[in-house]
Amino acid sequence: MSDTVVFKAWCLEQYKYEHGMSGMDIISLFKKYGVLDYLDEFYDSLHSFGMQYLVQEIDEFIEVRQKQPAQ
Repeated sequence: MSDTVVFKAWCLEQYKYEHGMSGMDIISLFKKYGVLDYLDEFYDSLHSFGMQYLVQEIDEFIEVRQKQPAQ
């Protein structure tokens, strides 16, 4: 298993824990807003940060995506 897959799974679990959501809801949310692609693309810098920073970063990423007009 690649490091990026493990990292994305870890982020999903941490986000789920912090927000009290189900795994299916988190996967749906991450897919809708491209979070998994973002985590993959910026793995080199993001994987060195702690859980609180990453959850906040994902929240901010989703917030920005929600404000963008639909394509």
